[in-house]
Amino acid sequence: MTRMPLATASLLALAIALAGCGEEQKDAAAPQATAPAAASSAATLKVADADAKAVVRHYADLALAVFSDAASTGKNLQVAIDALLANPSDATLQAARQAWLAARAPYMQTEVFRFGNAVVDDWEGQLNAWPLDEGLIDYVAADTAQTQGNPGATANIIANTSIQVGEDRLDVATLTPELLASLNELGGSEANVATGYHAIEFLLWGQDLNGTGPGAGARPASDFSVGAGATGEHNERRRAYLKAATDLLVSDLDAMVVQWQAGNADNYRAKLEAESAENGLRKMLFGMGSLSLGELAGERMKVALEANSTEDEHDCFSDNTHNSHFYNGKGIRNVYLGEYQKVDGTTLSGPSLSSLVAKVDAAADSTLKADLQTTEAKLQALVDSANNGQHFDQLIAADNKDGQQIVRDAIAALVTQTGAIEQAAGKLGISELNPDTADHQF
Repeated sequence: MTRMPLATASLLALAIALAGCGEEQKDAAAPQATAPAAASSAATLKVADADAKAVVRHYADLALAVFSDAASTGKNLQVAIDALLANPSDATLQAARQAWLAARAPYMQTEVFRFGNAVVDDWEGQLNAWPLDEGLIDYVAADTAQTQGNPGATANIIANTSIQVGEDRLDVATLTPELLASLNELGGSEANVATGYHAIEFLLWGQDLNGTGPGAGARPASDFSVGAGATGEHNERRRAYLKAATDLLVSDLDAMVVQWQAGNADNYRAKLEAESAENGLRKMLFGMGSLSLGELAGERMKVALEANSTEDEHDCFSDNTHNSHFYNGKGIRNVYLGEYQKVDGTTLSGPSLSSLVAKVDAAADSTLKADLQTTEAKLQALVDSANNGQHFDQLIAADNKDGQQIVRDAIAALVTQTGAIEQAAGKLGISELNPDTADHQF
């Protein structure tokens, strides 16, 4: 992949801020992130090894804290969904939706650990894959767009006890977490998302049929009722699907918590801490840069903006995209500053990348901290816009030039920030960081 020289990062960011957008439509999901290569034995850090090791250990502490919060809020969601299924009503549906929204805040702050840590990247597809051909799961509007050549796009698992995919007839009569996991990316199509937050989001909200206009999905609570007043058909199976998807989400989150617990000689944390301090710092910085550039600026914002495509909006059913982007940005900032505010309001803090960089080049540290602050402000503008009635899917409308500029400014800030991350890495003696671009040009 082509890398952007550090010296041009700010100029390219400015160019993005000023330039218009094209009409290219995303055809496929981005390739999986590549873990950073291990540093050669000849490479040397410009900080004390003991200090760097302390930062890596605290990075693992941060991961444990944020994955633990994702797991606990996932359990809260499970409780709310159980209450919805026990007594379907507008009130219990709204409570389940609020629990889903609350669960997204810590989860989105985990994604900075995905890039560079294969144990997270390999696991993530079952929890947060998107965009999805929702016709795989349930009923959709007749004119719903589908991924070209996807045999599962109209399978409607909820309406059928068996589904045809190519030459195979699959038994889906009993909807269990294990079955749903086996159906994820059915037929080799990444659009066949059967599990995770977005499958649950679709079931709670239904399709957002408003295009670039105001409003989110509006599935009625009666879609989960049985007997008189029920709507949507196949309600027992819809209820079973929602329950199975939620139970799978919770078990997956619990499994990742175990990977980051201290004192377990067989988990990922033990392997990370056994590596060289330089490799640990490289993974931290690669994760920050890759989420900042290829994933958030590219896949989650640039694609939707250039195509004016609500289908490429991250939390497209609930119109929660502004918050997801904001908390992705917060996760990057957490890792650099060594700080995380837990869902209980307490703050975990400790040895940080910022302190290491400041020791070797205070100006580089100040620059990156200023860029992180600027990015947070630009992502906050997305949140403020949504709170004032104009959500991400409205901002990317072809005729909304002012709205597009809000998104473009956030992308520009992320590009500039990535350049500062690379510069900070270089100051520590970590060269050729090469954050993942997800094949986007910036």
